[in-house]
Amino acid sequence: MGRAFEFRKARKMKRWSAMSKAFTRIGKDIVMAVKEGGPDPENNSRLRAVIQNAKAVNMPKDNVERAIKRASDKSQGDYKEVLFEGYAPHGIAVLVETATDNNTRTVANVRSYFNKCNGNLGTSGSVVFMFDHTCNFRINAEGLDPEEIELEFIDFGAEEVFVDEDGILIYAPFESFGAIQSELEKRQIEILSSGFERIPQSTKKLDSAQVLEVEKLLEKLEEDDDVQNVYHSMHED
Repeated sequence: MGRAFEFRKARKMKRWSAMSKAFTRIGKDIVMAVKEGGPDPENNSRLRAVIQNAKAVNMPKDNVERAIKRASDKSQGDYKEVLFEGYAPHGIAVLVETATDNNTRTVANVRSYFNKCNGNLGTSGSVVFMFDHTCNFRINAEGLDPEEIELEFIDFGAEEVFVDEDGILIYAPFESFGAIQSELEKRQIEILSSGFERIPQSTKKLDSAQVLEVEKLLEKLEEDDDVQNVYHSMHED
């Protein structure tokens, strides 16, 4: 198995564990998708993907419909996606993806977390090159052969395909998202969820005391309402 498989295995159950936080994140994703491509999922591939993700975390249909309606209101402010880069203690690279309607607040909060936890907030480009920006799709495995899926989707950018208890996972470079989504829909293969991740090109192993120091910063970042995802280069068992 490749790095995507190991990355997914290590992160399983560790992130997005709080259902309310998942709903908040998806609510913001809905707003950004509607602002970008309109409220009709049939004509908005990004919104279709977000709705699939909402179903995957059991977000009630009413919540989804209300979020789409709110996002369609011209008085609803938009969220700006901002990426922060820095270092946790012991040289661990950290990427923080945010969606914010107040960048001044978000910058101040993220900087304070790094400062309080003995980390350093870096400049743009300081650590992002250490991570591969990937897209992923979880599809219904029923009646499908993972090896055939891998062979057939190589031409659309797929780099790694593997199976877990929830379906077949396809990993590809970030730029391949649209092509793979279109081909899955064309073949009427059920997409259970999809998304983007940043996989570290290499990881650093720390002792238990050092891990706790790094986890302190990661937890503060993940608890912030403006933070969508946090990625790091610390080795996780």
